[in-house]
Amino acid sequence: MPNIYDSAYDLEKAIRESDEFTSLKEAYDAVMNDPSARQMFDNFRNKQMELQEKQMQGEEISEQEVEEARKVVELVQQHQDISKLMEQEQRLNLVINEISQIITKPLEELYGNPNEGNE
Repeated sequence: MPNIYDSAYDLEKAIRESDEFTSLKEAYDAVMNDPSARQMFDNFRNKQMELQEKQMQGEEISEQEVEEARKVVELVQQHQDISKLMEQEQRLNLVINEISQIITKPLEELYGNPNEGNE
C-alpha cells in the first residue's frame, strides 16, 4: 500500500516541474524584476486581500470600494507582464482544480455528489 504522504510529495514535485508552474514562475519573476510592475501588482494584491478580509468578516463592501477595485484590476490588466502573470496563474489554478477533483473522487463516490438530484 503506497504511503499517501509520499504520493502527495511526488505530486508537489510534479507541479513544480510542470510547464504551467514554470511559466507562472517566469511571469512572476518578470513582474518582480520591474519596479513599476511590482508596485502595481502589490497594490492590486493588497486591495484584493483587503476586500477578501472584509467579506470574511461579514462587512459590507461599499460601492466606492468596488469601483476602486475595478479600476485597479483594469490598470493591472493593461500591463503586459502582469496580465501574463494573471493568465499563467489561471492556467495553473485550472490544473490544481482538476487535480483536486481527482483526489477527492473517493469521497465524492462515497458520499455522492450533493448537486446531483437538485437540478
